[in-house]
Amino acid sequence: MMKRRRHPLSEKKIMHYMYQLCKSLDHMHRNGIFHRDVKPENILIKQDVLKLGDFGSCRSIYSKQPYTEYISTRWYRAPECLLTDGFYTYKMDLWSAGCVLYEMASLQPLFPGANELDQISRIHDVIGTPTGKTITKFKRSRAMSFDFTFKKGSGIPLLTASLSPQCLSLLHAMVAYDPDERITAHQALQHPYFQEQRAAEKQAPARPRRKASALCPKRPVAPKLLSNNWQPAQEGSKQKQPLKQEEDHPRRHGPAYVMALPKLKLSGVTKQPLYYSPALQSVVAPGATRKVPVLRPPKCVGPNQKTDTQKDIQPNLKQYRRPTVERRGGGY
Repeated sequence: MMKRRRHPLSEKKIMHYMYQLCKSLDHMHRNGIFHRDVKPENILIKQDVLKLGDFGSCRSIYSKQPYTEYISTRWYRAPECLLTDGFYTYKMDLWSAGCVLYEMASLQPLFPGANELDQISRIHDVIGTPTGKTITKFKRSRAMSFDFTFKKGSGIPLLTASLSPQCLSLLHAMVAYDPDERITAHQALQHPYFQEQRAAEKQAPARPRRKASALCPKRPVAPKLLSNNWQPAQEGSKQKQPLKQEEDHPRRHGPAYVMALPKLKLSGVTKQPLYYSPALQSVVAPGATRKVPVLRPPKCVGPNQKTDTQKDIQPNLKQYRRPTVERRGGGY
């Protein structure tokens, strides 16, 4: 978007895009993730809608330090990423967003360093050397000691003279040298620079939630299944049947009952004889009366009573007594 442009974006466009970028960073930080590689190449814009992409370098905010030292593209790398052994926080995303803000307004990078030493030198040329408190904080997490000669810094280049003082105020807050003094994404959304965007967001009607039918569309009906007499019913309306038949589909005349199919004559098929079980032989045998015997429920008798069939059965069992076994010691 910016490489092919000859003229910078208008401040209204910059405000619109930066508000969406800060909202995306705020959403990520509130969910415990920071991007670590915010740059123009990872920002997608279509129809004035900005989206942040390329989450391959993301890291959890709550993970244990130190992190990877060589992270983020050099031109958009925060000072704590350059001067410490991986002891940086999610505030590095706000530094990168400030560099993107400047590049939107001027179409030139703010700190185009050739290497890490040149990158630090360019940062000091614009912002100045950090205070002793900040240097001491960085030295605690660095095995190698370093010192910088005092330099005041020339300030943000005048290529952004067309920007309003509120936009420059937000830019200075984003590129603060000390990460503890740097603004957060949530604080950036409350900056006076985005007052117009916040008012427009409140006046805009809330977007309706997408229905389940929109997420999971119904299966399309084949056009052959829909005749000319039937049309898909709309919501809240009833389907009406046609009063007259179409000429293309004349009504058939004939019997309303089901007609029997003709029997098939297959060659080579022998007729299998029928077999009957002995229990059903008296019922289905030739010459039988074809009457099925009536089944009667069994009678309920007590535990001490016997049925007629039990009385007829006489057991031919003999009774035997088991001899007593004498144990040693007289015990039984």
